[in-house]
Amino acid sequence: MNIVIVESPAKAKTINKYLGPDYHVLASFGHVRDLPSKDGSVDPDNGFAMKWEVDRDSQKRLKDIANAVKGADALYLATDPDREGEAISWHVMDILAKKKALKDKTVKRVVFNEITKSAIQKAMANPREIDQELVNAYLARRALDYLVGFTLSPVLWRRLPGARSAGRVQSVALRLVCDRELEIDQFLPQEYWTVEADLKTPAGEAFTARLTGLDGKKLGKFDLNNKADAEKAAKTIEERDLSVIKIESKPTRRNPYPPFTTSTLQQEASRKLGFSASHTMRVAQGLYEGKNVNGETTGLITYMRTDGVSIAQEAIQASRSLIENRYGKSYVPGSPRMYKSKAKNAQEAHEAIRPTDVSRHPDAMRKALSGDDLKLYDLIWKRTVASQMESAVIERTIVDITSPDNAVQLRASGSVTKFDGFLTLYQEGRDDNADDEDSRKLPLIIQADALATKGVTPSQHFTEPPPRYSEATLVKKMEELGIGRPSTYASVLTVLRDRNYVRMEKKRFIPEDKGRVVTAFLENFFLRYVEYDFTANLEDQLDKISAGSADWQQVLTNFWAEFKPKTEEVLNVRTSEVLDSLSDYLAPYIFKQKDGEGDPRKCPGCGDGRLGLKTSRYGGFIGCNNYPDCKFTRPLSDNGESGEAQSAGPEPLGEDPETGLPVLLCDGRFGPYIQLGEAVKGEKPKRASLPKDVLPDTLDIAMALKLLSLPRTIGNHPESGKPITASIGRYGPYLAHDGKYANLPGTNDVFEIGINRAVTVIAEAANRKGRATSTALKELGEHPDGGGPVRVMDGRYGPYVKHGKINATIPKGSAPEALTMEQAIELLKARAEKMGVKGKAKPKAKAKPKRKKAPVKSKA
Repeated sequence: MNIVIVESPAKAKTINKYLGPDYHVLASFGHVRDLPSKDGSVDPDNGFAMKWEVDRDSQKRLKDIANAVKGADALYLATDPDREGEAISWHVMDILAKKKALKDKTVKRVVFNEITKSAIQKAMANPREIDQELVNAYLARRALDYLVGFTLSPVLWRRLPGARSAGRVQSVALRLVCDRELEIDQFLPQEYWTVEADLKTPAGEAFTARLTGLDGKKLGKFDLNNKADAEKAAKTIEERDLSVIKIESKPTRRNPYPPFTTSTLQQEASRKLGFSASHTMRVAQGLYEGKNVNGETTGLITYMRTDGVSIAQEAIQASRSLIENRYGKSYVPGSPRMYKSKAKNAQEAHEAIRPTDVSRHPDAMRKALSGDDLKLYDLIWKRTVASQMESAVIERTIVDITSPDNAVQLRASGSVTKFDGFLTLYQEGRDDNADDEDSRKLPLIIQADALATKGVTPSQHFTEPPPRYSEATLVKKMEELGIGRPSTYASVLTVLRDRNYVRMEKKRFIPEDKGRVVTAFLENFFLRYVEYDFTANLEDQLDKISAGSADWQQVLTNFWAEFKPKTEEVLNVRTSEVLDSLSDYLAPYIFKQKDGEGDPRKCPGCGDGRLGLKTSRYGGFIGCNNYPDCKFTRPLSDNGESGEAQSAGPEPLGEDPETGLPVLLCDGRFGPYIQLGEAVKGEKPKRASLPKDVLPDTLDIAMALKLLSLPRTIGNHPESGKPITASIGRYGPYLAHDGKYANLPGTNDVFEIGINRAVTVIAEAANRKGRATSTALKELGEHPDGGGPVRVMDGRYGPYVKHGKINATIPKGSAPEALTMEQAIELLKARAEKMGVKGKAKPKAKAKPKRKKAPVKSKA
């Protein structure tokens, strides 16, 4: 018997069918161990040695794996073909070796890019050893992320109360969002005018031309910057005869786009399907692990975490044959198309994302796939096939028009598709739609034609600030700058939202005040570590470790030698100095100068105080330097929106396609909620409360219908066979399975979480609830007033501080490992005051004594 280890139970089930009775495939359920969330898990003074921790569920699974391996002939580690997959295999092998389960056993590593029978059998026939260089790259990244998080986050927490954590890549991504918002804040719109003439050919065909010059001089964008000049130019056109002086037609070729990488798939799914990056990856994971096709589970796409743009030769030939059969020989280029990535730091270790079999047309997959699965498969199939099609030929025509005295010059442009090529199948989405004059069609125009003027229209315009980042444009920007790895982008964006550093409005990132303050702090005191070039260069060094051209411990040593002293330096800066520095840095944002008003930092409360940035455990705010004499405060960004009147009645959002009933946004006693149909006497309409992270202003019909559809059945648990459902309750989003519950981070997770992640979340929740006693995370020492030690504890309901009989909850979002004695005493004091002067709980009001019932007389 041979044992094969993969990550997920779904993958295990499929591969077991392919390998037959001589193999037993077991799932590790992802990573089997990790660095515990406490100080000291990485020891820089001991070669960056790491202390790993195995959770309770993984202990049980590893025990089962060890027992199976002891009675086996060989062990095949068949986890994913990327760095994380290599790390999981290494962890499993290391743990089994320590359990002495590998004695006299053959251990091999096998990798495959797709889960199909032929790919699995080929991989099993060509095993290799663990790639230690990939493992070293994993160790470097894991240690680096841990050291940055557990060193920088406490500095943030102590100097900016209310701030949460900082991360190596997340902080740079947040800076991108904040920098864009600052550009928008500082943008000054500039007025300009354009003039267009509606013209007709001698044959009576209409077209539009734009004014490009006056009196023989070319017009710049801002040469017409007021209404009077624009109207004068329009009158000049109206008063003159116009004719065509030049026609230039130039054929151009548009080449197809390369097949999808992780990054480009996330971008295009966001543009065309409205998917978040995390949802795209979850759906792609399901397509990769396999779906039931004609009674057999098979993988439908290749591995979805890749930055490579090339595809296998057999896939290229299959695509070319399909193109010829379906579209004709003219759509097949003379030679196969070969692509090379232009992205910074691209490793191209794996194929691009493609269908495992291009003959599986999306239309033929409608029985096997539905909903988002089919949409994403359709996108991947079309992009792959189109990448091997002939270029499109487009003829661009430019028509120059003038008057006999050369007083005005106009230009009309347009394009005609002579051969659609790959465009017959696929056209890439656009991030920010804009009018494209070249896409207009022109009628037949002949040089020297006299043209009739039917109307001249001057139009006012204003320059616009750069658009806020969408998921697609932010991912694109991060990849262009070489920040992080594409496989981590989805989790990075999720973290920014979960920590309330940003919010989404109309699918665009807007930084919250908390996010802007954190970014300002990092730019002022840790600028080097949030610089785009520094982050990209660090990625280069980490990639060199993967290639075996850099030593992972030396890379960490070089980083730590500068980073650690910097954090200690900042810790020595007084909080008041930090806040003064941030007040000046953020002044253009938090103290905007308005026309006709005085000093924006003058306190309106006392009249002679100066406003500045203050912080509390709940975040930043603006306060007066005369505190406590002056208690004036206001939020960082006060847009005056809080005082708006509430809607007078239900707001219609749209119509439910299944019932035809209206979907209404209502405002009730306990907050906003969604209702399906009007309330009818005797019948209670279906309702759903609006979650805290969904704002009424941004709610659309699609989200409303999703909320009304809850609970959502995700699938059956692979061990119990019972369904796992996701819903939103009184205390937020959660999973339910067999009478047990697990919290989810946000509303989107309710609709996006897949079966593998759901199983993991439920297992982790069960593990936490199964702890017999609370464990101490940190010893702070003896309380200054006596009474025993002060400890930071990890309890069933989260971290808390303990001193004697008083337990004080640590605020959500704060790093418990970074808690100081002073902060702990403050929390304990607040809890003691709430309980009573002596630290005892305030007595509850005495219940009224129950009246004794008269004894029942015996009938005897």
